[in-house]
Amino acid sequence: MLSRYELGHSALAASRMDQRFSYALYVPKGYDPERSNGAEFDLIIAVHGSARLVLPYRDGFSSLAEELGCFVFAPLFPIGIIEPGDVDNYKYIGYRGLRYDLILLGMIAEVEERYGIRFARRVIHGFSGGGQFVHRFVYLHPETLVAASIGAPGKVTLLDGTRDWWMGTRDVEQRFGKAVDMEALRRLRLHLVVGAQDLDEEEIHIPQDSPLWMPGANDAGRNRIERLRTLQENLSSHGIDAGLELVPGVEHNGIGPVVESAASFFRGVLA
Repeated sequence: MLSRYELGHSALAASRMDQRFSYALYVPKGYDPERSNGAEFDLIIAVHGSARLVLPYRDGFSSLAEELGCFVFAPLFPIGIIEPGDVDNYKYIGYRGLRYDLILLGMIAEVEERYGIRFARRVIHGFSGGGQFVHRFVYLHPETLVAASIGAPGKVTLLDGTRDWWMGTRDVEQRFGKAVDMEALRRLRLHLVVGAQDLDEEEIHIPQDSPLWMPGANDAGRNRIERLRTLQENLSSHGIDAGLELVPGVEHNGIGPVVESAASFFRGVLA
């Protein structure tokens, strides 16, 4: 039986598959625990950035979710899993034996079981560190989604068979056990979004003493706008259409206009 803390704007709940991870939901009023067994709902997945603002991201989509009668799922990938102080663990999908993509999919399956429902169509948005996670998740699991909104990633992975992960995709099958499904990628609706004043260079620059360093690590651009344009051009070169939206007057802030932009995109997909 569901408690009142698991309905509406839910409290954070620990994952059963790995209690180091948790999630918050928005459950629409149209969901009835007594009558919704086996019902289908659409799902908006909202992935936090480095600051782990799980509830604000969830809440940014709750009005749309209520309007459309769908759920919002917002995972929490805490700082310091395995290595104290590590902020970036989830952004690159795999980290010291952890597969954050599979953790996400497993938690969503838990929600389906717990609420007695099935998620018919899934869309995903992430900002900054969440944008990094989302576009890499899209490469690995396009068949699980109908659309994705990629917000201001500081480092981008390109569809490039000449470079290894994280910069390219040459070793994806060896690393993750599956190849990139290009046809499934081409069927997705993709939205790239970044603030028009998101011009910071310092935080996203990768120095040569960084564990992330690879030759050409900063070639995608000096700031997040340039790097997102590079990603758009790379996707386009593979026949994948992705619109790029610059949100006027916005710096590096995923709460507010950027989430509103993603919500507007999802409304067009799901309505």
